Amino acid sequence: MERLQKFMAHAGVASRRKCEEIIEAGGVNVNGKTVRELGTKVDPAKDKVMVNGRLIRQKEKKVYLMMYKPRGYVSSVKDERGRKTVVDLLKDVKERVYPVGRLDYDSEGLLLLTNDGELTQALTHPKHQVAKTYKVRVEGIPSLDKLERMEKGIKLEDGITAPAKISLTHELDGNALLEITIREGKNRQVRRMCEFIGHSVKRLVRTQIGPVELRNMSVGEVKEINDKQLKELLKATGIRKKSQGGKRLSGKKPPR
Repeated sequence: MERLQKFMAHAGVASRRKCEEIIEAGGVNVNGKTVRELGTKVDPAKDKVMVNGRLIRQKEKKVYLMMYKPRGYVSSVKDERGRKTVVDLLKDVKERVYPVGRLDYDSEGLLLLTNDGELTQALTHPKHQVAKTYKVRVEGIPSLDKLERMEKGIKLEDGITAPAKISLTHELDGNALLEITIREGKNRQVRRMCEFIGHSVKRLVRTQIGPVELRNMSVGEVKEINDKQLKELLKATGIRKKSQGGKRLSGKKPPR
C-alpha cells in the first residue's frame, strides 16, 4: 500500500505537490468513488485509480538481467512440451521479463533477459550487428582452410552467413576448441556452420553479447546488468536512455 499522491507521481501524472492539488480538487476516483483525502492509501496492483477520467497505471520498472543458462533449459517463458525454461531459474524478480533472442536447448552460457522491448528489438535486429562470441568444442581438428571458409561465409539453407571471426584456441584428445564471433542470429547458426565443415559440436558456450561478458558466473546464476554494462549495451545498439543496472540476484541453481 502507498499514499495516493505518491502513486500518482510515480505513475507520471505530475509532481507530488500537483497530485495533491488534483486530489483536493476532486479529480481523482478510486474504485468508483471520488477521493479528496491526501492520506488515502491504495494498492497499485488491485485498486482502480482514475485521474480526470483517465485510468492510471504504475510504471513498470525496467529490469536488465544476465544469466548463465544451463543445458537442458528452453530460452522462452513457456514450453509446449513441458520442458524447463530459463524463467524457472529466476528468483526475487517481480517483473515479467523475457529472453533476448535464444540459446539452444543443448547450449549454455550467456543469456540476457529484460522487459525493455526497445532494447530487445535493437539487440535482435540484424542492422545493429551486435557481436556474440561462443566457445565451441568440436569433434576432430578443423583445417585452416575450413576455418577460413567459415570466416568468409558459407551457404546454409537459409542463406549465406555473414563474415565471422574464428580462431582455434586449443586442442585436446583429438578435438578442437574454437572461439567463434558472429554478428547475426540464424537459427542454430554456430552448430550448423560447424556441421557444414564436417565437425559436429560437442559443447557450445556463449561467452559474450556485445560488451556484456559471462566471465566468472556459475551455471544457473542470475544477476542484474550493472550501469556500466547497460550504458555500453545501449551505446552498441544506438539507444540513449538513463541506465539502471545494479545488484546481484540469487538465481536458482539447476538440479545436478
